[in-house]
Amino acid sequence: MKKLLPLAMLLMAAPANADLITKHSTSVQLTVDAAASQATRLGSSYSVSGSNVSATLGGLTAPASATDAATMNSGTYTQTTAGSAFSFTETFNQGDAIPTGTTVSSGVVGTLPAFGSVTTTAGGVAGSLAGTIDSAGTMSLTAGGAGTSATGQFVAEITIR
Repeated sequence: MKKLLPLAMLLMAAPANADLITKHSTSVQLTVDAAASQATRLGSSYSVSGSNVSATLGGLTAPASATDAATMNSGTYTQTTAGSAFSFTETFNQGDAIPTGTTVSSGVVGTLPAFGSVTTTAGGVAGSLAGTIDSAGTMSLTAGGAGTSATGQFVAEITIR
């Protein structure tokens, strides 16, 4: 009786000629995550620093094409004052070239390149993932494996005109 009290009060407040419309909707959504990889191509870098050293600077040589990586052009370095203390640091990081034969078809890379930064996530496992709705609107959800989700929803709408 307590469950019907709010509905009864709502009906008493409505005009005598009012229409009462109810709508009920039940839905189930099942999701299994896809496997995915994100690859980021890293660029080449070069730096040099020192003291008491004179240099014909090296640096990076521009790649021959957009799929190649820049290469290092070695410089020539000499000690400025012979017999004096000096320091010298030269660093080169070879960037990523795009491997020969890498193709993209319909937005899908056939073979994932081995770039400097790659993040890969495993796909979900459906396992026993399930969801049903019977003719009475009762839903049943069964959990699946890793990387899955099951969502059930029931909506009741009452309109008085």
